[in-house]
Amino acid sequence: MHAMVTGPATRAWGATRAARDTAGTAVRRACTPSTVWGVTVEAVWIAAHLALYPLGVAQERAEPEPGDFSLRDLDPLRRSLVASDAEAAGTPILLVHGMVDNRSIFTFLRRALRRWGFGRVSTLNYSVFTSDVRTAARELGERIEALCAETGYERVHVVGHSMGGVIARYYVQRLGGDQRVHTVVTMGSPHGGTEAARLLPTRLARQLRPDSDVIAELREPAADCRTRFVAIWSDLDQLVLPPDRARIDHPDLAVRNVPVSDVGHMSLPVDRHVIREIVTTLARLDHDGHPVSAGVTSLDERRAVARQPAGTTAVRSAAAPA
Repeated sequence: MHAMVTGPATRAWGATRAARDTAGTAVRRACTPSTVWGVTVEAVWIAAHLALYPLGVAQERAEPEPGDFSLRDLDPLRRSLVASDAEAAGTPILLVHGMVDNRSIFTFLRRALRRWGFGRVSTLNYSVFTSDVRTAARELGERIEALCAETGYERVHVVGHSMGGVIARYYVQRLGGDQRVHTVVTMGSPHGGTEAARLLPTRLARQLRPDSDVIAELREPAADCRTRFVAIWSDLDQLVLPPDRARIDHPDLAVRNVPVSDVGHMSLPVDRHVIREIVTTLARLDHDGHPVSAGVTSLDERRAVARQPAGTTAVRSAAAPA
C-alpha cells in the first residue's frame, strides 16, 4: 500500500520539480541583457511598422529596369556585386509578407538589398482578406510568371516573412514552382505549424496549425524539387511556437537552417545579421544558378545536410549588444 502511494507521489513531485526548473530557466533567460534588448527592439520596430503600415497598403509602382548594369555612378557596394557576378545582381528578388501585413514590413530589407547591388527587388501584396494558403500560392505563381516575362530571367528568388515563407514553399513544392524559383529564404515561417494559430478561429489560422492539411502536404515527398531553401528562425519568436518549427526538416529538400538569438518575430526583416545572411546567400551563384560558395548548401549536399540534427550555421543576433 505504501509503495502504491509513494509511486504516484514521487512522479508528481518529479514533474512539479521539472516544471519549476524549466520555469526558473525561462525566467533567468528572460532577464539576460541580450533578451531584454531583443524584446525592446521588437517593441520599437512594431511601433514603427504600425506607422509605416498605411504606406504599404497599395501595390508598389513599377520601377524602370536597370539598363546595362554599367559600373558608372554606382557606389562601392553595388559596384562590387555587379562586377563579381552580374547575373546574381540582376536576378529578380520577390519579397512576400505574412498574415494581415503588407510590403511595409520590408522597408529596410528592400533598401538594404538595393544598396548591396541587387537591381531588381520587388514586393507582392496579397490581400489581407486571403483565407487560403493555396490561393495565395497560386497568386504568387502568377506574379512570378509576370516577373520572369518582364525581366527575361527564367528563375527568381523569393524571400518570405512569416506566412509568406509558407506560401512560397507551398508554391515551390506543390505547384511546380521549383521550375521558376531558384532560392526561397524564409524568416520566422511556421513550416512545422505553430501552436499560436490555435488562438485564432479563422480558416487561414487553422491552416498554420501543426496538424493542418497544408502542413501535412508540405511533409510529403518532393524528390525532384530543384529549389534551395534557407530557413532563418529565432529562439525569441513569439508567434512560431515552439520557435524551432520555423526550421525546414525535409529529407528531399536542399535546406540550410539558420538559427538566430534574441530577435523577435517582427524584427527579423530588420535585423542586420539576418539581412547580411540574405545578401550573402543571394550573391553566391554560378551560371546554372547553383551556389558556389562553401558557405551555402549545394544541391549535391542536400541529403547529408538534411540528416544533420542541428541544421547548421549560427548567426549572431543584432539584438545582442555589441
